[in-house]
Amino acid sequence: MSELTLAKAQIILSAALEKAGALSLSPLAIAVLDARGALKAYGAQDGTSLKRGEIALGKAKGALALGVGSRSLFRRAKDQPFFIAAATSAVGGDLVPVPGGVLIRNAAGAIIGVVGVSGDTSDNDEACAVAGIAAAGFTADPGQD
Repeated sequence: MSELTLAKAQIILSAALEKAGALSLSPLAIAVLDARGALKAYGAQDGTSLKRGEIALGKAKGALALGVGSRSLFRRAKDQPFFIAAATSAVGGDLVPVPGGVLIRNAAGAIIGVVGVSGDTSDNDEACAVAGIAAAGFTADPGQD
C-alpha cells in the first residue's frame, strides 16, 4: 500500500512512542500528517510541556510545505536565515526549522505525509519519527545536514 492510511499513521505513532520508551526520552508530542497536511494521528505523552504539540506540528508542516525534511531547514536557517524567516511568514508561521520533521515517502519516492516530533533533543525527536515511519513500511526522509 502506498498511501498513508489511518492504520499506517497509528503504526507510526505507536512505533515512535515505543522508540522513545526504549531510549528513555523526555515526554514527546507526535503528529502524523498526510500529504495534504491534514492531521491523521496525534499523541502527547503525559508530562509534555504546554506547547510541544504546536512545535511538533510546526516541524511537520514546515517540512511538508517546503518538501524537505526539517534537518535541511535547520541547515538553511543557519546559512540563509532571511529565507527561513520569509518562508515562515509565507506558510503562516507553521515552520520550526530544527530536526524532528521527517517526510514519509512511499516505494516510488513520492511524499505521502510527514511526522513531527517534539519533546527531547531534536536528534532524538528525529530518531523516533524515523523509527515510526520504518515500522509502517515507508521510507523516512529527515533531510540533509
